[in-house]
Amino acid sequence: MMNFKAIAKSLTPTILAKLYRANTAHQETSQFKFSFDESSSVKRDIKDKYNHESELLEYFANNTGVVVHKWHHYIPLYDRYFSPYRNKQIRFLEIGVSNGGSLQMWRNYFGADAIIFGIDIDPKCEKLNGLSGQVRIGSQTDPSFLASIVSEMGGLDIVLDDGSHHMEHITTSLKYLFPRLEYGGIYMIEDLHSAYWNRYGGGFRSRKNFFGFAMDLIDDMHYWYHTKKLKQAAVSKDCSGIHIHDSIVVLEKNKLFKPVHSRVGEDG
Repeated sequence: MMNFKAIAKSLTPTILAKLYRANTAHQETSQFKFSFDESSSVKRDIKDKYNHESELLEYFANNTGVVVHKWHHYIPLYDRYFSPYRNKQIRFLEIGVSNGGSLQMWRNYFGADAIIFGIDIDPKCEKLNGLSGQVRIGSQTDPSFLASIVSEMGGLDIVLDDGSHHMEHITTSLKYLFPRLEYGGIYMIEDLHSAYWNRYGGGFRSRKNFFGFAMDLIDDMHYWYHTKKLKQAAVSKDCSGIHIHDSIVVLEKNKLFKPVHSRVGEDG
């Protein structure tokens, strides 16, 4: 006969652990409320707060097509880093497709000549293939899948990671894709407030927090001055710049050269 009392007793720690994790996840996000009053003007809010005007803002604020869900302070940052690539035959990859609204926005922004791909693990996203760009179904942590995407695109100029927001997934994608990014390219990761939440594999001051990884890159960038072993060589050996904003990190890729200095001019 089954001993239900013993079974219940043995399961209790597991159940309690699950309840604790669920409660912790709720507490991590429920205390933060950032909703915008939808009766107010999106355009005015972004323009006034960030002193920003652009065609991207016009599109976002006046969008009547598929929903585009973005934090307001992202719009000026997108335009700041992506505007040099507009109306060129660039290759743009977005990790995370959702309902396709973002891909639609990027098609409008970059123009008809841009090669735009989106990847997602949700098979339902396949129906969006060919509308604003090419959509492929697969995991951002699968090297074979990522290799097939880079090959099909013919290379990469811009990567925007708006995928799972999980720390391990972010770093796995970055370590694979950044070495395959063209020189002069941009790798942007957004929604990095998730780095402070345990359920995304992060936590405040945790080494698993992506900003800990970014600190490794900063140390590696200054290798010339401390000569310690590179911590994240796959990325840092060609990383010429790291820009950290609220919830966004931007990495620039260029060839690196040993820094030199000169004295130019006449001594007084």
